[in-house]
Amino acid sequence: MRQAVQEVAIETPGQGLHDFTPAVLRWVADTGIATGLLTLFVRHTSCSLLIQENAAPAARRDLERWIARIAPENGGYEHDDEGPDDMPAHLRAAITATSLSIPVTGGVPMLGTWQGIFLFEHRAAAHRRRVALHLIGE
Repeated sequence: MRQAVQEVAIETPGQGLHDFTPAVLRWVADTGIATGLLTLFVRHTSCSLLIQENAAPAARRDLERWIARIAPENGGYEHDDEGPDDMPAHLRAAITATSLSIPVTGGVPMLGTWQGIFLFEHRAAAHRRRVALHLIGE
C-alpha cells in the first residue's frame, strides 16, 4: 500500500464553478498508483468542492443561480465581517461539500462520462484556494 499527498492551488476570479479536473488527472497519473481511493479536501470555509456536469455550461449556470437563491447576499445576516458575501459564502459551503472521495482504477479517477471536479467559489472577489489531494492504494 502506498500513499501520495499534494496540494493544488486554484486561482478563482470570483464566484462560480471552476473546473480543475485536468490538474487532478495529471497528479493521479504522476503518482503511479493504479488502484486506490482519492480524497480531495478544500482548506477554506467559503468555497466548496463538487462533482458536476462538465459538458453543458448551462447546467453550471443553473446551479450557480440556484445556490444564490438558497443563500442570498441580502439575507440580513449578523456575520458580515468581510462584506455582504461573507455569510452567504459560509452557508453555500455548508450545504455543499468540503471533501470528495473518488475511486481510482487503471491510474485514473473513476469519473462518469460527463463528470468534472469543480471548486465552487462562493466569494465575489478573486481568491487563491488550496485543495489537498490524498491518494492511497497500490
